[in-house]
Amino acid sequence: MATKCLGIVGVGLIGGSIGLAARRTKQFGTILGVDHDSPSLTQAHNLGCIDEGTTLDVAAERADVLVFCTPVDRIAELVVAAARHCRPDAILTDAGSTKVAIVAAIDTLSSPAVRFVGAHPLAGSEKHGCAAAEADLFDDHLTILTPTERTQAQAVDGSRRFWESLGCRVRLMSPEEHDRGVAVTSHLPHLLSALLAGMLPEALVELTASGFRDMTRLAAGDPAVWSAIFVQNRDNVLAALKMVQERLPKVASALTTSDATAIERLLADAKRIRDDLGD
Repeated sequence: MATKCLGIVGVGLIGGSIGLAARRTKQFGTILGVDHDSPSLTQAHNLGCIDEGTTLDVAAERADVLVFCTPVDRIAELVVAAARHCRPDAILTDAGSTKVAIVAAIDTLSSPAVRFVGAHPLAGSEKHGCAAAEADLFDDHLTILTPTERTQAQAVDGSRRFWESLGCRVRLMSPEEHDRGVAVTSHLPHLLSALLAGMLPEALVELTASGFRDMTRLAAGDPAVWSAIFVQNRDNVLAALKMVQERLPKVASALTTSDATAIERLLADAKRIRDDLGD
């Protein structure tokens, strides 16, 4: 019978899915949930995402692995607070979409003995709340680990094993490389989706179909979660946005001159890249 304990801080979509995926592996005898919202803990328990709700201090004292799944602007302070109560061999990791600010704050404020490894599972949905959690959410999805020079090798190995046990593929990157990359592949798409949705006149709502709805699906994400991500990764998001700004005049020029060849070339290049991504 499994005796290990998993603690999940923040039992929304990602935290709830971690609980369901971990339960599937049968490696943890107990799964604890921590959340500032009591109804969320009750719902998470009823859905089988956790075995019981508790406080951060208690979860830190009991957990062999403690995962932080809160908005990114709260992760560092919660890790530092929990680290004071953790056992020396406990693994601490997170699921935040930004890494530089989080890792730097923890490296600065916590003891080198704290076994924290920044992580970002590249899986999720525009939905939020543990009601949307799925046990197979992480299957064959990439999780990025972002250790630094202060990170213990044992912590990296333990964190890798944990995320792989949930079904993930794992790759190591520096926090800086991670944040530059996801600014283009994740944060910019969400921002453009929100801009497109926000500019829809009410009079044209009836004319929206699958194309518009597909393009604006990301805009349904939690505004509080995403505003914190944009602020923490501001410089990289601005650099990604500049890439768009540099391309727009070329598109406008082709349209202005009715240059069908240039427009078709742009569309063909985009189709080739999108086709290579698969479903």
